[in-house]
Amino acid sequence: MIHGPVPDRDGPANAAAGTGLAVALDRCLAILNSIIVVFAAIALIAACAILSYSVLSRALFKAANYWQDEAAVFLLVGATFMTAAYVQQNRGHIGIEAFVGLLSPLANKVRLWLVDAATLLFCAFFAWKSWTLAHEAYVDGQVSNSMWSPPLAIPYTLMGLGMSLLCVQIVVQLALPLTGAKRP
Repeated sequence: MIHGPVPDRDGPANAAAGTGLAVALDRCLAILNSIIVVFAAIALIAACAILSYSVLSRALFKAANYWQDEAAVFLLVGATFMTAAYVQQNRGHIGIEAFVGLLSPLANKVRLWLVDAATLLFCAFFAWKSWTLAHEAYVDGQVSNSMWSPPLAIPYTLMGLGMSLLCVQIVVQLALPLTGAKRP
């Protein structure tokens, strides 16, 4: 249990103070992430409404619901992947904080930078594979295996966009300390 600010956290996720390309990109990402979070919240509410309608229509009216589950899944995939950069911006991901109190502030900065670099490598690979799947699904006209048959390029594109945005967010977080910018 931690009873105070975590030393490796920069505080609230505000755009970095200062000037330069990384700082400007950080500010733009903060605005974009805020907009995406609003749309993701709407998507989550829509998914809840769709699933609730599905349950009620099936239970009360014995109505078929061949589109509701997939629509909800597409909305959830979009909300999850598109908000990944927002979570990274706020350092809201799950982290192991056992070493934070044991290491010096410099060692914590190095640890955080190394974790971000490793995360970037994984996310870049994931983004590349997502875009590959999206392209393949679009070119081949792949659709889901249901009566509704929505194109699979939709969730794959959302995954690719979200992971690409996450990669940009991580690159900015890696670059900010190198430019001397301080986060408030």
